Amino acid sequence: MQTTSHLLMIRPVDFKFNPQTAGNNKFQQRSENPDIQQQALKEFDNFAALLRENGVDVTVINDTLTPETPDSLFPNNWVSFHQDGGVYLYPMFSENRRQERRNDILKALSERFHLGVVTDLSAYEQQGQYLEGTGSMVLDRKHKIAYACLSVRTSMEVLKDFCRKSGYRAVVFGAEDTDGFPIYHTNVMMCVGSEFAVVCLDCVKDKAERELLVKNISATGKEIISITMDQMNHFAGNMLEVENRQGEHLLVLSAQAKSSLSFEQVSKLSHYARLISSPLYTIEKNGGGSARCMLAEIHLQQR
Repeated sequence: MQTTSHLLMIRPVDFKFNPQTAGNNKFQQRSENPDIQQQALKEFDNFAALLRENGVDVTVINDTLTPETPDSLFPNNWVSFHQDGGVYLYPMFSENRRQERRNDILKALSERFHLGVVTDLSAYEQQGQYLEGTGSMVLDRKHKIAYACLSVRTSMEVLKDFCRKSGYRAVVFGAEDTDGFPIYHTNVMMCVGSEFAVVCLDCVKDKAERELLVKNISATGKEIISITMDQMNHFAGNMLEVENRQGEHLLVLSAQAKSSLSFEQVSKLSHYARLISSPLYTIEKNGGGSARCMLAEIHLQQR
């Protein structure tokens, strides 16, 4: 299945602008506000509460002050969980993000879920090659397709290795912003749901690659809902379809992302899932990531 009702979130203790990631994440903007951590914590807690109020099972684990991990609230970049019990750990571009990989988190999850084989790809960091989880890849779990726009954080060799080990097939393309700068993560420009795909096709400049992307999505029977560059810049591509305990499909996104969507786009998306949104402005501005980045899907069997 594409969706799950189980999510992992990491509660931040020292969230702030990370200069190690800002060089290739053009969504980040430094804020001089001294209360960034407290504002981000409030946004995080309200977001987690909203998910729980809507019947989603959220496992929240607190971050630690040491080592310093300012981006720890984006766990989907270092780990992914799969229905066969498989767990994948990923190589990260920024040195201070590599410390986010925590065995104690996996141990805590193993008390509630059946964890199978753990495949650790992090050794690629020594070669300067990276694949930042479901940030670098947008997974069509049902059809075993990994959509990926290549960047300094998404290396072809690591992507191929993930596909060999997991049985996924890669659909690869280039994606750029309005200034011609590579999009740092695939999940800010597209989202794949059970029966739909939200995509910023305008940032895929190569016509052949764009046609191949459309062809692959269409072949799975999903409706393509296009968003503009401006909407992508407001994190409209950074959304995630989940389901609650009652089996209702929910589309999770930030308040900024939702407000950027047109009436027609909201209407189309609402046909497939009920939209729920939460204000994440501090996290989005300083972290350069939004709602989807904060959620690691747990596709594991419960004990």
